[in-house]
Amino acid sequence: MIKFLDIQKITQQHASEIQDAVLRVIDRGWFLLGEEVKQLEKSYAAYTGTDYCVGVANGLDALRIILRAYMEMGVMQPGDEIIVPANTYIASILAVSDNGLVPVLVEPDIDTYQIDDQKIESAITPKTKGIMIVHLYGQCAYTEKIGSLCKQYGLKLIEDNAQAHGCKFNGRTTGALGDAAGHSFYPGKNLGALGDGGAVTTNDKALCDVVRTLANYGSGIKYVFDYQGYNSRLDELHAAVLGVKLPYLDEDTKRRREVASYYLEHITHPDIILPKINDWDTYVCHLFVIRSARRDELQKFLDEKGIQTLIHYPIPPHKQKAYSAWNDLSFPITEKIHEEVLSLPISPVITDEEVKTIVDAVNSFR
Repeated sequence: MIKFLDIQKITQQHASEIQDAVLRVIDRGWFLLGEEVKQLEKSYAAYTGTDYCVGVANGLDALRIILRAYMEMGVMQPGDEIIVPANTYIASILAVSDNGLVPVLVEPDIDTYQIDDQKIESAITPKTKGIMIVHLYGQCAYTEKIGSLCKQYGLKLIEDNAQAHGCKFNGRTTGALGDAAGHSFYPGKNLGALGDGGAVTTNDKALCDVVRTLANYGSGIKYVFDYQGYNSRLDELHAAVLGVKLPYLDEDTKRRREVASYYLEHITHPDIILPKINDWDTYVCHLFVIRSARRDELQKFLDEKGIQTLIHYPIPPHKQKAYSAWNDLSFPITEKIHEEVLSLPISPVITDEEVKTIVDAVNSFR
């Protein structure tokens, strides 16, 4: 079986360095808010080109704490609206609704799967306070038009960068394109920990200070609580592992792009729709997502050939029970995407032979 993502093999690439890092933490005996987290925050801020980075427990917390911080700062209040792409993973939307804010769904572009910047302005109302762009599948969602709309209407631009570590737009790295960004270090991400982890990046010191305090129970000074906060801290062990893997991220991305390029060049099946890539700098190949009107048949066919694939994602947010008030809404582009997408294996450790096997199998589908 060709695994969709061989996390064990990815980890084994750096096994000795990871073991040394973990032992260093164990020997130090300091497991939270220590030197490993401080160093990772410094390194990751430098990597993204931002002034500040705060490690948190996971990517969802990163997004929801950003929004909560804006509320504590008086920038937003309950009932305000945040524009989000309709085809995102549900975490983007949970972060909004969890804060008593209102998610306003906007359809994506059918070719790029990113939020359609031509449809955003009509969704802006006097209650709109921000736009959350999601760099879905590892492709940059930012456009100059989105930046202009934020300036024109005085909106905060928040990036969901869970899937796009190292992605660039005109030389600038995702995570530094907006006012703040949430990052995920879930094990399956391009930069993954050995469990859950996340971070917030920003150039806004005031926001950074509130985020850091909120993530630590609302406490900036021990036993003094300025806010009703969270327990959302990146631990030392995960920070140490991420510190090992970060220097290899660009090299891993290069390999991912080689695989994606081979797929694009050699998948020739007439019924398969391939992703549209205008600029390789804007795509770090977190997922390689194809589309087919016969998606379920194709997935079964590939499984029988010993190729594991995944669907990102089978049910759009507005059709989920969790948001039952939206169930009667119609977002036809989003629905079409969710009915047709299939993710092929892609990673820095997949072999050329495996990639060729996958391509041959896809092309032989009848």
